[in-house]
Amino acid sequence: MHHRVTEADTARALGSGEVPVLATPRLIAWLEAATVRAAAPYTGPGETTVGTAVRVRHLRATGVGGRVEVSARPPPGGPGRRLTFAVRAVDAAGRLVAEGEIERAVVDRRRFLERYL
Repeated sequence: MHHRVTEADTARALGSGEVPVLATPRLIAWLEAATVRAAAPYTGPGETTVGTAVRVRHLRATGVGGRVEVSARPPPGGPGRRLTFAVRAVDAAGRLVAEGEIERAVVDRRRFLERYL
């Protein structure tokens, strides 16, 4: 999925820094959204996934107007209740912006909501 960095996506706007470049929290949100899409084939009826761990290294700044493509590679092997996705972000020039892993757990949506809401 491609994203264009706007002022609203910057570290300054999100309070995670003082410079007008892509904020790490926004980047992680984009990467996590990619894992939600990638996890869909691993869920059955009434199931969803929830994030459980994030390990991401933000390696390169991207200014306002820059384009970032995020991806999540499904876990190797068969599906389980815990899914670990390799995540990456690259800029329009193909340079690595971020890499890491995001873990998700498969849960029964109804039981999860009853327990935590």
